[in-house]
Amino acid sequence: MHTYFFVLAALLYAAGAALPSKQRVAISVATATGWALHGGALWADMLSPGTLRIGFAIVLSATLWISVAAYWLENRNFSLDGLRVLVLPTAALAVVLPVVFPGSLIPLEGRSALFPWHVAIAILAYSSLTIAAFHAVLMALQESQLHAPPGEARGRWLAVAIERLPALLTMERLLFRLISFGFALLTLTVLSGVFFSEELFGTAFRWDHKTIFTMLSWALFGLLLAGRFWRGWRGKTALRFTLTGFATLLLAYVGSRFVLEVVLHRSLA
Repeated sequence: MHTYFFVLAALLYAAGAALPSKQRVAISVATATGWALHGGALWADMLSPGTLRIGFAIVLSATLWISVAAYWLENRNFSLDGLRVLVLPTAALAVVLPVVFPGSLIPLEGRSALFPWHVAIAILAYSSLTIAAFHAVLMALQESQLHAPPGEARGRWLAVAIERLPALLTMERLLFRLISFGFALLTLTVLSGVFFSEELFGTAFRWDHKTIFTMLSWALFGLLLAGRFWRGWRGKTALRFTLTGFATLLLAYVGSRFVLEVVLHRSLA
């Protein structure tokens, strides 16, 4: 049954992305309904008595589920139509990935009761920094449009959506708010990962691809926040750090799990 919910949620996300921006109520209803179906399907797919389903598709789908919620809430305070045309189509693709790539079932027997919380915090960190990456892309497009010749992009749907975005300074404040929240969650993920690594493997760190890319991403976002505080970093510097940090984080779990599950056909947890 949850397969049908995934597909229906994808259709609602696609409809929300395709609707004209003036139909705000219809967009909001389609997005909220798709989000609710998406969440219900994820819950049914991921959780079953004594087991937890994990894989790159599940994590990516859950990440976009929370990112859609962040977009929907932010859009109530600011006009972020440009964010809609990036987030909802991506979510429409991500929501159906678990149907094709189901991932692995991890038995919870013998593991700490806090292990699911570690997974949940990691997904929240992914989600916060994913929506920050979407923000950074929008800011880059917004800045490039400011330097475009008058009338060059007029009438193009993305250009019209970008014109309705808040001012760049407001977008920048939102960006750093998201990065700060995501960095705090990523720090908790790293710390709780040390605990579970020691519990499962007898060592605080396993120097595998996941650990290395996660620590690189954590260092990049930490350096960006430090540079913002001490040196006033902003503009293109902030955007480069955000997108590089996000790409590195994406490789940490989703990328490595994709290689294991799809390329190497391994189902290790």
